[in-house]
Amino acid sequence: MSHQTSTHSRTQSSRTPHKRPPGPRRLLLLRALLAAAFCALGVRLFFLQVVDHAHYAALSVGQVDEKLTTTALRGGIYDRDGQTLAVSRPTSQVIADDFQIKHPAKEAQAMAPLVQVPLARLTALLSRQSGYVVVNNALNLTDGRRVSSLGFPGIVVQDSSVRTYPDGTLATSLLGGVNAAGAGTTGIEYEFQKTLAGQSGVTRELVSASGVNLPATHSTVIRPAKPGVGMELTIDSSLQYVAEHDLAQQLKAEDGLTGLAVVMDVKTGQILADASLVNTKTPAGALGPIPSWGKSVGYAGIDQTINNLPFSQAYEPGSVFKVVTFSAALQAGLITPNTIFTVPNSVVVGGRYFHDAENHGLEHLTATEVLAQSSNIGTYEIGLRVGESGILAQVQRLGFGQTTSINFPDETSGLLVNAANWYASDRVALPIGQVDAVPAIQVLDAYNAIANGGVFVEPKLVRAYVSADGAMKATPASATRVVLSKSADATMVKMLEQVVLDGTGTEAIIPGYTVAGKTGTATIPFPGKDKLTDSYNATFVGFAPADNPILSMIVVIQRPLNDIYGGSVSAPVFQEIMSYALHHYGIPSNGAIQKPLTGAAAISSDVT
Repeated sequence: MSHQTSTHSRTQSSRTPHKRPPGPRRLLLLRALLAAAFCALGVRLFFLQVVDHAHYAALSVGQVDEKLTTTALRGGIYDRDGQTLAVSRPTSQVIADDFQIKHPAKEAQAMAPLVQVPLARLTALLSRQSGYVVVNNALNLTDGRRVSSLGFPGIVVQDSSVRTYPDGTLATSLLGGVNAAGAGTTGIEYEFQKTLAGQSGVTRELVSASGVNLPATHSTVIRPAKPGVGMELTIDSSLQYVAEHDLAQQLKAEDGLTGLAVVMDVKTGQILADASLVNTKTPAGALGPIPSWGKSVGYAGIDQTINNLPFSQAYEPGSVFKVVTFSAALQAGLITPNTIFTVPNSVVVGGRYFHDAENHGLEHLTATEVLAQSSNIGTYEIGLRVGESGILAQVQRLGFGQTTSINFPDETSGLLVNAANWYASDRVALPIGQVDAVPAIQVLDAYNAIANGGVFVEPKLVRAYVSADGAMKATPASATRVVLSKSADATMVKMLEQVVLDGTGTEAIIPGYTVAGKTGTATIPFPGKDKLTDSYNATFVGFAPADNPILSMIVVIQRPLNDIYGGSVSAPVFQEIMSYALHHYGIPSNGAIQKPLTGAAAISSDVT
């Protein structure tokens, strides 16, 4: 009995309890909750996709939409005959977003011939994983368009340009250069940056986070770039080449540190040539290194200077400054060409010892002979007649101490003595050019005024502006002012002729032409010390034909080692360059220009 009871109990306890299915009320509640969730989601999607579509679309585009500045094509620079000196060539810039490139080697193999990059190098560029790689910044436009049309993944082609100088190093110290961004850094490229650069444009681009255009997208031009305005200079490329060549040859022969030569049209002030060179191999370079472009002009170590020395370098001019003293005395009627002066070899004034270049006993010289022989002591005696105020006034009248209207980059006005810092010794030092420091362009301007009948004319470098469509607009004529009476000026010219005929400037003689000019040999002072070095500046400045001047010119060679005198170092360079220029422009021996206006007349013609 008890056994039966135990078996029954086990049977009852092993049964699994039966679960009831959910009731109708619970099922309805679950369905209602699901329906409400789907309705809420639908409403949210409606607001996102319909009501707020514009807002979120703008936000999404804003994450990749970018307004980019497009650089305008830079204006060209041309010489007076339209020969190209500097030009920007339109190119295509190929950029890669290498994060988008899945098969660098395969893509490089297809692209290499088109982008003109060696296969191995292109494969490496596309494999960098940097997000932005410039493949080629100067691809020609035809290949650039072809690359763009083929739609390589991760590759974008943009407009670009490259600045080139077709004549190589010609006039580099004058033209200057541009940086990697295409902006002018020196010279004319810097001075006229705004004019040449034009106005940048704006485009809308869809770009990746790395800044590269997204695939299969197009640029939208918001504002087109406006090309820069070019300019026609007064420079004559042929004369510029001759000036640089002849100057470089003499700089090399004399082992000088720097050399400059400037040729000017007497009537208009137009600069026809401007050479500025440095000898990087001379031992004198250790005393004052001059930055160069590092490109030879055809003679080993003779380079174009980065700064244009005729405008930027002030130097002690020496005897070429005597034109101030003599012109002031002639203007005031204090001397004539035949006025006799008793000239000792030396004087002591203000505690300083002054002497002539060559020892001599007591001499009796006419004013013309004083100038022709470049007597320091004779010039001092003439300066005494003019007086301190007269000398200082003439210095200013002839343009010394004043920057030119060209306002060339880094142009210096010079360092001049004035009434406030006048010393007794300046009664000798100033009249003979041993106390002022001036740029060569100011010396040339003064002599050009003598050549121009006593009328000072501002120098000029730009003849016309050239718009993108080729239209030209002439620049205004240079400003002028009278600085010397016609009679005093004519006398000054005749006296300067004698310097060349039988004075210190005989090596400037040009067969068939009359030449007027002046030599200058100045000892270079120690910087910041009342002490002189054993180095010199050698200068010759003059004009031709003297009886009807058309061209003026200055040559300065700094620190020549083999010779020191302006008459033997710089005058020969003047002779070579001026001789070429006179024949190049077809200038007759008397300077008269015959009609029709050809040859020489072209150098004074205005652009229309």
